[in-house]
Amino acid sequence: MRIKEEINVLLIEDDPMVQEVNKGFISHVKGFRIIAVASNGEEGIQLAKEMQPDLIILDIFMPKKDGIKTMHELRKQKINAEVIVISAAKDKDTIKLMLQNGALDYVIKPFKFERIEKALEKYRQYRESLKESGTMSQEQLDLLLYAEKTKKIESDLPKGLNEFTLKEVFAYMNKQNESRSAAEVANDIGIARVTARRYLDFLEKKRVITLDVQYGGVGRPVNRYVLNKN
Repeated sequence: MRIKEEINVLLIEDDPMVQEVNKGFISHVKGFRIIAVASNGEEGIQLAKEMQPDLIILDIFMPKKDGIKTMHELRKQKINAEVIVISAAKDKDTIKLMLQNGALDYVIKPFKFERIEKALEKYRQYRESLKESGTMSQEQLDLLLYAEKTKKIESDLPKGLNEFTLKEVFAYMNKQNESRSAAEVANDIGIARVTARRYLDFLEKKRVITLDVQYGGVGRPVNRYVLNKN
């Protein structure tokens, strides 16, 4: 049985109360370990260079060096750590700037444990997908890239459907320039036609894809589906 390695986390947060809350939440997610805590950006950058964490939890509003400047400095010094922002800053410009500079996720204060847990699990999935050297197939890359797009509807999955196949169907449909039938989706992905139809119908109800009924020659019309990219 393979034992998962611990993920080392550096917390950069100036509020002592929030420090304790974040430390408690992170410690309750299996496999994550706080190795250091910094109370400002300057201290955080120094600890990041010394301790080489896997993941940095970063606040925005801090003395000496705020989260935006800290993020720039982390990237400038090529510190090899992913960043998740946890901050009360919720203006679009700040959020956009942090995401553009490579933040893997952005959690707005106040927050619940479930939201931080989701952010950490997202990082774990990302880390596992890219950890080993070598190449990735387009299908594997699509599953990684489109996980974020499908997570909003995963909570509504009916009984019998699973997240992995949902992402697989979504990634497949995203690559298509023309509409596809359930039979074509099933054949190309390698699942049963009735299974493909259930996922396609679910995505159609969620308005992720659009139903395109086509009438050919003699026989019943064929339901075909195309991704709604708006």
